[in-house]
Amino acid sequence: MPQYLFSPPPAMSLGIRGSDTRFPINRPFFVGRNYHAHAVEMGRPVDKSVERPFYFTKAPQTLTASGATVAYPPETSNYHFEMEMVVAIGKAGFRVKAEDAHSVIYGYAAGLDMTRRDLQLVARDKGRPWDLGKDVEQSSVCSEIVPMQGVVIDSGAIALELNGQTKQSSNVDKLIWNVREIIADLSLFYHLQPGDLIYTGTPEGVGPVVAGDQITGRVAGVAEVALNIGAPE
Repeated sequence: MPQYLFSPPPAMSLGIRGSDTRFPINRPFFVGRNYHAHAVEMGRPVDKSVERPFYFTKAPQTLTASGATVAYPPETSNYHFEMEMVVAIGKAGFRVKAEDAHSVIYGYAAGLDMTRRDLQLVARDKGRPWDLGKDVEQSSVCSEIVPMQGVVIDSGAIALELNGQTKQSSNVDKLIWNVREIIADLSLFYHLQPGDLIYTGTPEGVGPVVAGDQITGRVAGVAEVALNIGAPE
């Protein structure tokens, strides 16, 4: 057995609905600006005829289970919620054809991509990486994984409430790039692996939270996700 200077970080995982087995997390991928109305509200409209999807990643250690209470993060005054449908990859895939995308899907979840919006926009406008705005501790919130092997979800309501008030309400049929297209494109750049998560994008209506806020969201036919915002450390 190797001897480590200090204990390595624990493996990140999520529960699986109906099972005592857990789903180990490899990498979380995020699709940027994948609903037209959200792209417009962010001031960056998308023309699918001439553009391809773009992605960013977060460390697996940012993963946070639904229902948690997390501290309002440091160095921001504009922390935003983004409700997303999450695809859980169950088989390795490289250069997967869109018509075969279903073969690598293990299931789905409901997720939140929490974002230091002020830092993200500064980085975006200066042409810098988004890491400080996106790769935030405890910012990749996810429900349990719902097994749906081989299922491709093309439609279904997606919504988020902040303190009981609806802020986001749309349908995943409004994705600019659908699940098949995302898997096909992303697998041109990466060897997708079991345990990868793909957050497929957020609809319009994103907005800020403050300490004491309660977030609830859902993807119809999949799962619900919740998060409580605690006081800053």
